[in-house]
Amino acid sequence: MTIPAPLTILLAAPRGFCAGVDRAIQIVETALARYGAPVYVRHEIVHNRFVVESLEAKGAVFVDELTEVPDGVPVVFSAHGVPKSVPQAAEARGLFYLDATCPLVSKVHREAERHFDEGKQIVLIGHAGHPEVIGTMGQLPEGAVVLVETVADVAAMEVADPENLAFATQTTLSVDETSEILAALQARFPAIAGPKKEDICYATTNRQAAVKAIAPKVDALLVLGAPNSSNSKRLVEVAKTHGCPRAQLVQRAADIDWSALDGVARLGITAGASAPEVLVEEVLDAARARFDVTVEELRTATENIVFKLPRALTVEGAGPAVRERV
Repeated sequence: MTIPAPLTILLAAPRGFCAGVDRAIQIVETALARYGAPVYVRHEIVHNRFVVESLEAKGAVFVDELTEVPDGVPVVFSAHGVPKSVPQAAEARGLFYLDATCPLVSKVHREAERHFDEGKQIVLIGHAGHPEVIGTMGQLPEGAVVLVETVADVAAMEVADPENLAFATQTTLSVDETSEILAALQARFPAIAGPKKEDICYATTNRQAAVKAIAPKVDALLVLGAPNSSNSKRLVEVAKTHGCPRAQLVQRAADIDWSALDGVARLGITAGASAPEVLVEEVLDAARARFDVTVEELRTATENIVFKLPRALTVEGAGPAVRERV
């Protein structure tokens, strides 16, 4: 009988769901319980297929655009936020909608609006095409926001008035990379105004800090998350630049190439903010089937933030007065 090789797994903490993701999922689940299926959701509620498929099994229907939502059913907007045109279109059709935008993303929206109302052009640090960036840019008229992704973009960007700028950032960026871009912005435009409080959310910052603490202590590191999850991909980058070049993104245990972990004595594991803890447990079980596993947790912060659900889901009689069945 072959004796399993020893493997120490170092779990990053905090990891997994943040308060914004937890709230968004609760909104869909509570809407299903309150109004019955189907409840439509515009775009993935969060970037995780396991979560999406779990909600589909309960009666959620995910669509790309509002035009795919029939009349008479509730519709939920994803945690990433939407352009103003989306709720406007829902209201024009008389649809009952629930906005699951993370409150920290909504904060960025309001800051951008405030600076715009003061006559400033907005510079948004973020990734082109990401739903959060599309939603933030969609709060203001076309041309009011300039998107930059790199330090090189800062050098090449053109603005209407260098003395009348403000910046905002996508909430799920790399803290280190964003600080470099911001430094370049402030060097080129010393008068640029910023948010009252940093835009990168607490969960993104905390998960990256935990990975920085673990990366030098392990031979390889797995980040559980979706390939379209910005915060999960940033965790891989952070691990690689802070002592663990053998870091990779996996969606769940079935995706792990265990042969690639031959010779690994210490394995780090974390999860992006939209990955549920059940997927971490799944990987631990898969590791125990192959190795003699010892699990240690390295905690760098404790999170106790909770965001309230929309009033329509907590107040009796709120929400759609009549529910048509289609």
